Amino acid sequence: MMAILALSLLLTPVWSQLPNSASNLPALGDGADMTLSAERKLGDRIARELYRDPDYLEDPILDEYLHNIWQPLVKGAQARGEMSPELQERFAWKILIGRDRSVNAFALPGGYLGIHLGLISVVTTRDELASVMAHELSHVTQRHISRSMSDQARMTPWLIGAMILGMLAASKSAQGAQAMIVGGQAMAAQSQLNFSRDMEREADRIGYGVMSEAGFDTQGFVTMFGKLQQASGLNDNGAFPYLRSHPLSSERMADMQARQQLQTPRAANQEQDEVQAMMSARARVLSQPGVDALRAWAQEANDASVAKQPTAKQMGILYGACLSWMQLRDIAQARALLPRLRLAAAKHAPSERLVQLLEAELAFKEDDMRGVLTSLRHVSAQANTVWQRPELIFITQASARLQVSSPNPETSQILAHGISALQRWVLQNAQDAQAWQVLATALAAQGRPLASLRAEGETQLARMDFGAAVDRFRAAQDASRKMNAAQADHIEASIVDARLRFAQGLLREQMLERQDR
Repeated sequence: MMAILALSLLLTPVWSQLPNSASNLPALGDGADMTLSAERKLGDRIARELYRDPDYLEDPILDEYLHNIWQPLVKGAQARGEMSPELQERFAWKILIGRDRSVNAFALPGGYLGIHLGLISVVTTRDELASVMAHELSHVTQRHISRSMSDQARMTPWLIGAMILGMLAASKSAQGAQAMIVGGQAMAAQSQLNFSRDMEREADRIGYGVMSEAGFDTQGFVTMFGKLQQASGLNDNGAFPYLRSHPLSSERMADMQARQQLQTPRAANQEQDEVQAMMSARARVLSQPGVDALRAWAQEANDASVAKQPTAKQMGILYGACLSWMQLRDIAQARALLPRLRLAAAKHAPSERLVQLLEAELAFKEDDMRGVLTSLRHVSAQANTVWQRPELIFITQASARLQVSSPNPETSQILAHGISALQRWVLQNAQDAQAWQVLATALAAQGRPLASLRAEGETQLARMDFGAAVDRFRAAQDASRKMNAAQADHIEASIVDARLRFAQGLLREQMLERQDR
């Protein structure tokens, strides 16, 4: 049984299985028998598998959007006393995006939150998305996963992790007899790792309070419940697996409506609704729906009725159409939509910024690195300001490629600022693998191979691929030994030595855990 489970994890893409299985993932509670450290290690093991899956998505723009919702919720939980300082310090509090069209979100052990692109694509306000995230966050802060697991006292943490991953890998698998066996065992495990109704009600109640504390409109909780309730009345085609892990009851719905009646209604936020419309469109397009769907969304912008739609809906349609043409590699059609997008976004700074980032992406598609910098010149020209993460990623990538192909003083200056800004960023966000990877490329372009190899090692550490991290740090050591006195960087070399020892320690620990199984 263990061998079959392990084999299934190696052979089956994990994120692609989430629609029917992440619904089975529990979210934690008051687990006296599972320590915070043990739970975090369990979550790390599961996250490590998700990082390796091809459906794991790193998208600077969506990452930032979700982060800007998630962080206020985390702070809101702290302010309300739902998250102890120890819990805040020990857990990851990290979002993993899955390139999946099903409507789903799920809490994992150790403070990881999985979100499908399908969920982002169906919400109409950021408050609706915040309601789901607050609910899942509350499962974690109340330690519902740990509480559920502690009920299975004879199950080892590894076995629990294998069961969770088995559920992920088996739910939609058609890989033959092995997958069928794994699926049967996983479904048996599901009954041991499900949320209770009390846990769901507790996550609703606390999530509602956290959402309010964080400054979101709690009406989003009610409207999101309404969406899910409407979906639950339709035939289950697998598109809403969130309903299977979080079944709605009339009691839960009535409780949210009663709470909301005590709140003062808020006016709609036009700028936020525009941004959400564009992010929903982005999620739809990046979920790889197929050529036919992309063509349909691209042609939507040509409908005469678009001009009669509210501005937010217009922007979602135009943004989605432009991005769809990009995915179809018809850059001319995509560029033709930009003037309409700019006009719709005029005088709304958040929307204008997203259009500028979209222009930069178009330039990347054309392999026009100077075009990238031109699209973001309002940012790159401000060397004394703090660049936001998407701009930082895009500008540094473009300037690094220009430094290699056609360097000039201006490009070198932009690259130097990008490297400096990224170094400050990873100092505060050491688990940002994408930032480390961009930094590695930029340092190589600047002619700093030792620092570049070290950044490659940090990239692998952030992805919890400890073997690959050891390999990169050893390569950095070899590069350091071959440097002459003029090239040597003794400080960087000593950092590499220390990080190699750290990575080796993590790798040994991982190997011992595997032996103990």
